[in-house]
Amino acid sequence: MPQPVLLLGAGPAAYGFPLERIAELRPVILVDTAVPDWARPFLSGHLAADPAREAETAEAIARYTDRHPVAGVLTWTREHLRTAARITGYLRLPGLPYETAAACAHPAALRDRLARHRVVPEGPEDTAGPLVSAETVVLDDEVRIVALTRTTPGSHGRSPLRHSVHAHDGLLHNRFLRQTVERAVRALGLTHTIAHVRLRLTGRGPRVTGVLPYLPGDLIPLLVERATGVDLAGVALALACGTVVDAVPWRERAAAVRFADSADGRLYRVVEGEDAAECDRVLGAA
Repeated sequence: MPQPVLLLGAGPAAYGFPLERIAELRPVILVDTAVPDWARPFLSGHLAADPAREAETAEAIARYTDRHPVAGVLTWTREHLRTAARITGYLRLPGLPYETAAACAHPAALRDRLARHRVVPEGPEDTAGPLVSAETVVLDDEVRIVALTRTTPGSHGRSPLRHSVHAHDGLLHNRFLRQTVERAVRALGLTHTIAHVRLRLTGRGPRVTGVLPYLPGDLIPLLVERATGVDLAGVALALACGTVVDAVPWRERAAAVRFADSADGRLYRVVEGEDAAECDRVLGAA
């Protein structure tokens, strides 16, 4: 049996898709205060610790790994980035440098770091323009955008209403967008990681609204796989374990998801097809 990976924090239930994919490849040990019901089928173990308590959790994991070697460490929670970096540094596993994790964990620090490297973040005047995110794989010096996610925001800027991914999105060939993504990645010192780079497209060029150095939520990994064939969950696992990464698109389709709020949580509908406009039409009629 392959060595397990540690997952710091289960996150919301929308992460069930990548967690299931990761669990198919390696045992997953959840490090969290409790195990949510949706995650139980995909876990091989549980280490009771609060990842938000950096020092305490690092000590608990150090004791655990003295007896149980692990292949890598994953998180998809911003607040746990520093803890993950501290652990990977101690265990000498692939992961973010601590300074980088600390900057990415705090939006204000991230903006300051981008600005210091002349990467233009979104400003108060940049309130209009399409929202996109570049699903990016960073392999040492190579910054590879494997897909673009277009986002329709919900009312009053709340949770997204819709995401769509098209393998033939024309923006994939936009040099200004690619340069902005590459400069943001290098400004933050990201290496050997997945990055979800959020952008707003303005008349003055792309503006960075955020950078998440981990798997995105909202079923975006599912859309990317349905549209391009790239398994972002598998890529994240390979990067965390230092194994061979396969991030070459091989499928040419479109996929989209539409969310609706309900009293019991968020409902969603996923569609896929050859054409992005058709996906949008179907979801728009939902």
